[in-house]
Amino acid sequence: MKKIWIVVLFTAVLTTGCKNKTSTAESDKIASEQETKRNEVEMQLPAQQHVGLQTEAATLEQMNEFFRATGTVQPIDSRVGEVSTLARGRVAEVKVKVGDRVKAGQVLATFDNLDAVDLSAQEQSAKAELSKLQAQLVPAARQTERSRHLADIGAVAEKDYEFNKAEEQGIRANIQSQEAVVRGLQQRLQRFGASGPAGMTVLRAPFSGAVIKVQMSAGDVLEPGRAALQVADLSHVWVQAEVYEKDLGRIRLGQDASIRVETYPDTAFPGRVTYISDVLDPQTRTARVRCEVANADMRLKADMYASIELPTTFSKHALTVSSSALQEVEGKDVVFVRIAPTKFAIRRVEKGVTVKDRVEIVSGLKDGEQVVTQGAFHLKSIVAGGELGDED
Repeated sequence: MKKIWIVVLFTAVLTTGCKNKTSTAESDKIASEQETKRNEVEMQLPAQQHVGLQTEAATLEQMNEFFRATGTVQPIDSRVGEVSTLARGRVAEVKVKVGDRVKAGQVLATFDNLDAVDLSAQEQSAKAELSKLQAQLVPAARQTERSRHLADIGAVAEKDYEFNKAEEQGIRANIQSQEAVVRGLQQRLQRFGASGPAGMTVLRAPFSGAVIKVQMSAGDVLEPGRAALQVADLSHVWVQAEVYEKDLGRIRLGQDASIRVETYPDTAFPGRVTYISDVLDPQTRTARVRCEVANADMRLKADMYASIELPTTFSKHALTVSSSALQEVEGKDVVFVRIAPTKFAIRRVEKGVTVKDRVEIVSGLKDGEQVVTQGAFHLKSIVAGGELGDED
């Protein structure tokens, strides 16, 4: 009788244990399915079209980091010419304004040169004296020739011929001296830019370029050496930026640079780093960096804002996605991976470095998986249980 009860009790215990194991397995399965559903979000195709949802494949690629700085376009010092006067005078007319393009030798302004008036008078006097000497040379040369002929036939003494010859040579020497005086006066007038006896002087462009500064107007009195205009050759320019000392180690002389301006957002102007200051500004802790850029078509204007992009030594082969794919859910970085036409898995990822608009994914994603790039914010809103706002 006891044996029968023991068998019945063992059978009951065994049956109860099997039922408990089956129940636990089913519970784990249900919990797993619920967890999977919690890590998924669904969006119907019409809603995807409405928000413009787009995906792209996570890609293994070479990431190259670039350093960026903001600066301004400036003329190169050696290509800037200051136009000034060598004499005192009153401005008669200014023929150009800031921004005008000029050719080498083009007249920029005229002024009444007071010093040139005196020089012009001296030149006229010197020319008159030269003409007088040249007039005296003609009869003197004839007399010398006559004396030589008479001396040859014994009609006059040899000393008379020598005397006439010396007189002719003296006149010729005086002519040469006076010609030097006239040339000297003419050269001084030429340096002044005087164009006539009235002393009207012109200021000319030293080379082709653009007028970047005008510091005079009609009626102004100019003093010798005063800078009146500036002309700059802008066929090559500097893009000058202030770089923080912590970033100076990422830049080197001679390296290539890419320059961009807002006026031409789709154009990259090639440049080269030509100067890194050896002195820091004690207030801003920055150093001046200059890139030289070719500007033959004159699209870069003086004082334009520009951005400088320089390649650094950082280079890495990594799995990347667009920065727009990353969202933050409950303080964690996630991406939405398409697993079906209307279903997306919420995948927690670990991100690495960011270069431009590409983000390195260290873990949580595989090469080739389709992640949502446009519309990810709307999926995040669904996960949060409502609209959180408009996507940027």
